[in-house]
Amino acid sequence: MSDIHQLLKKHFGYDAFRPLQEEIIQSVLAKKDTLAILPTGGGKSVCFQIPALSLGGLCLVVSPLIALMKDQEEHLLEKGIRSAALVSGTSRRESEIIIGNCIHGDYRFLYVSPERLSSETFLMQLSNMPVSMIAIDEAHCISQWGYDFRPPYLNISKVRELFPDAPVIALTASATPEVQNDICAKLNFKKGYQRFLKSFSRPNLNYIIRKEENKYEKVLQVLKSVNGTSIIYVRNRNKTQDISAWLNSNQISADYYHAGLDNQTRMEKQSKWMNNQTRVIVATNAFGMGINKENVRSVIHFDLPDDLESYYQEAGRGGRDEKQAFGILIYTDNDIAQLEEKKEKNFPSISEVKRVYNALCNHLNIPIESGQNQTYPFDVYQFCNTYQFSNSLAINCLKELEHAGFIVMSEAVYVPSKMKILFDKMELYNFQVKYQRFDNLLKVVLRSYGGLFDYFVKINEFQLSRHLKTDKNIVIGLLNELNKLKVIDYLPASDTPRITFIHARESTEAMYIDPKSLKDRKNRFQVRADAFINYVTNTTSCRSMMISSYFGEENLTPCGACDYCRNVKKVMASEEEENKIKQFILDQLANSTLLQIEIYNMSPDNYKSKIASIIQKLLEIEILIIDSDEKLSLNNKAK
Repeated sequence: MSDIHQLLKKHFGYDAFRPLQEEIIQSVLAKKDTLAILPTGGGKSVCFQIPALSLGGLCLVVSPLIALMKDQEEHLLEKGIRSAALVSGTSRRESEIIIGNCIHGDYRFLYVSPERLSSETFLMQLSNMPVSMIAIDEAHCISQWGYDFRPPYLNISKVRELFPDAPVIALTASATPEVQNDICAKLNFKKGYQRFLKSFSRPNLNYIIRKEENKYEKVLQVLKSVNGTSIIYVRNRNKTQDISAWLNSNQISADYYHAGLDNQTRMEKQSKWMNNQTRVIVATNAFGMGINKENVRSVIHFDLPDDLESYYQEAGRGGRDEKQAFGILIYTDNDIAQLEEKKEKNFPSISEVKRVYNALCNHLNIPIESGQNQTYPFDVYQFCNTYQFSNSLAINCLKELEHAGFIVMSEAVYVPSKMKILFDKMELYNFQVKYQRFDNLLKVVLRSYGGLFDYFVKINEFQLSRHLKTDKNIVIGLLNELNKLKVIDYLPASDTPRITFIHARESTEAMYIDPKSLKDRKNRFQVRADAFINYVTNTTSCRSMMISSYFGEENLTPCGACDYCRNVKKVMASEEEENKIKQFILDQLANSTLLQIEIYNMSPDNYKSKIASIIQKLLEIEILIIDSDEKLSLNNKAK
């Protein structure tokens, strides 16, 4: 077992752990099941990566976020730590090689999407792997009380049975007490498990709520008064373009981002923003996962998210450097009304869900009793256009199908091209001699990439074409020919959302959707929406305290920085100043009678604007009286 501080320095370059990280790691190393709730940017990955490296063996990581899995896999590989990801869309051949290396090789981390755990074949293969610990990321997804319940997460209990001695760490950024308890129950946490909860309070993040009819002007005002980079969150793709164009027309550097853009465009836009070439990124909630940019001084919500969980995570992308930042939400009465409407619209009828399911299967050409565990590229907007569904109806029906366990939807994520050489070295040499037209390409590939005979290796067709001084499409053509000749296994890059069918297609008559489950989730959505509406419209509580209380924290104190606390400070300062002016007036009249103008002339400059109004108040409550000559004096009867 390696020293965790040495591992932290060697692999991550840090001299010390962040708050709670070391305690969480020590809990896992003591073989205790552990629940860790750390805010966005709190360093959750270190909490399972360090103990996994210390324990040795293989760490199984379950996560629903493909982009984040691929990102972590890349970072580990860059550090020389063997890791792999099995996600929807991973080819059968690549899956076989990854699984073989996890069983016999030196892999330290295997990332899997939760739907993979529904496969009995995979569970059988998994049982032969040297799994030393299990990490569950986005653990709130296992709870039916959570805001993002994913039925495949319930299969994690089967994995626990395979490795009864392996400690389990469950990680999430936000979970109410009810969800925390449900996570521990669903994962069968053993007696003596540990629960670590970092405060949801962000002292440097100022939560500001503004009700404004002209949102555009308010955004401009914020960006002109708050320096640094910014994220503006909106609910639809068209609005990302409209707002970014408007900001640019007002001399504020802005760009837009949403899941409908191709990967190259998304990467370029994100890179420019990360490198401060673009100041503002206007985005849907497709942006931000895994982003850890230091100088984000404001996160502006132009539209309302559905719940406090989403808002807390998105606003929390500001102020990661612990310097002052602002989480600003701008709303109108219409925004509140729309969220109220969602309580009904987000939950279509069972007949509508079945109609969309039938259309989906036809769209993907899946016959009855086929499609189980198959993954298909899927463009929801093309689907809607083909079958004349509204986007909201189709998306909500697809979510119901996911909750009912029929399908799993994955976000659009870029998977780079990969290849593996199927021949051994002598066979490949003989092939190159015999087929000269492939010789130059294979030589360049072998010089450029290592491990091709053992693993699927990422390749870049454009770079290969530059080395060969030819067109990229010619390189792709040669690679496809080599693939057909079974010299290599070539997997071209992909960049589309996907749908995986958990079960074979059923007839709409045979499929069952539990009406009680649908009703329960509708009720829970309503509770979360109501809590968020209360947060937005409440003007009598500290924003930070409201958020922390929602997540179960106690013994809270006002943050002193949100819009409510700022108003309280203003009122208190105003009252204090008023009391000082009042006392000044009474002191002047203690032994004399004076005209109001005389008191005004004697008063300090900073009192003058309020002298008249305070004298009027004192007259109304009869502490002062005024005679026929308009001279003021103390009312001795009032004393």
